[in-house]
Amino acid sequence: MGECTSYNQPSLDDVENRQHMADSVASKPRLPAVEGLFTLDDPPHLIGGRLTGTGGYCFPKDLGGSDPAAPGGDVEEVFLSRTGRIWSFTDSAYPPPPPFMVTEPYTPVTIAAVELEEERMVVLGQVHPDWSVADLAVGMDVELVLGVLYEDDDNEYLTWQWRPVVGAVPGEGAA
Repeated sequence: MGECTSYNQPSLDDVENRQHMADSVASKPRLPAVEGLFTLDDPPHLIGGRLTGTGGYCFPKDLGGSDPAAPGGDVEEVFLSRTGRIWSFTDSAYPPPPPFMVTEPYTPVTIAAVELEEERMVVLGQVHPDWSVADLAVGMDVELVLGVLYEDDDNEYLTWQWRPVVGAVPGEGAA
């Protein structure tokens, strides 16, 4: 992994304004887009698995990810680290194929592969929509937040997202 020395870090006012918008009260009930992948707690956590035989981790817990050294081993449910470092990132300039829910017109999203702080495994996820590829850098510290994936007339459906940690500098460790 290459070392990055700088990135476009937003001002503290920008970050506070973004946080204020993110903390606004939802007008509809908020539900997970897919049950069992994350908690709705404040702060939220990804729900992963720890392989009892080897100590390895997997995400999601029940959709594969078993350790090749111990296939079929027991998996205990654990909350994964909420922070990590960007390992890679890109934008999604075209809509994903079905069965993904896509709003029209399609709005590109930024995707980041994040190495979790404690587990040292990489989890892919959307980046909070207030942040773009231009704002990110490999090695940047991020934290897990929840955001709206899509909505219908009755509910907002949430997914996990990665948001840069305020004041983080690539390569200096998660806050």
